[in-house]
Amino acid sequence: MIRHLAIAAIVGLMCTSLVPATPAQAAELESVRMADTLKLASRDLTLNGMGLRSRFGLRVYVAGLYVEKRSGNAADLIGQPGPKRIAISMKRNVDADTFLKALEEGVAANHTAQQSAALKDRMARLSEVILSIKEARQNDLLDLDFIPDTGTQIQVNGKAVGTPIPGEDFFQALMRIWLGDKPVQDGLKTGLLGK
Repeated sequence: MIRHLAIAAIVGLMCTSLVPATPAQAAELESVRMADTLKLASRDLTLNGMGLRSRFGLRVYVAGLYVEKRSGNAADLIGQPGPKRIAISMKRNVDADTFLKALEEGVAANHTAQQSAALKDRMARLSEVILSIKEARQNDLLDLDFIPDTGTQIQVNGKAVGTPIPGEDFFQALMRIWLGDKPVQDGLKTGLLGK
């Protein structure tokens, strides 16, 4: 009897070792799935959290924040060196003017006039990139990637749009739209913080 159990255990272990590794887990919010991990600039990033942006009761987009070291502290995340990604999955169509205005208002709300002035030229470049997209359509995937020594690269459905916008401070300014003292939406900030 003991011998049969031992053989069964060995066979069980052998079969288990033949099973392929399961794919990386994915988080889900509002039917949007985001991988728990991804690679950016040859570095492994982890999903810190996800949140929903809604306006007037309408679901606008789901955002996810990818960083190297997870944290529940907004200042730590904003100041964290290395590559980062803000992933946005659109839940409805939004024209470029509306999307851009929301980004500009979010940056202005979280920076002094002097800080905003220092970002002016780069915000103009962001404006060109966003306006070239014309419309973010439902189910479109927009990635705002920070790549050290390169800058902020916007991607739509995996395709780079425009050229990178330089400066880590610029990406930090974008992060404050969602994680600053006056975030675009409190619940969204809480979600991105992984709470």
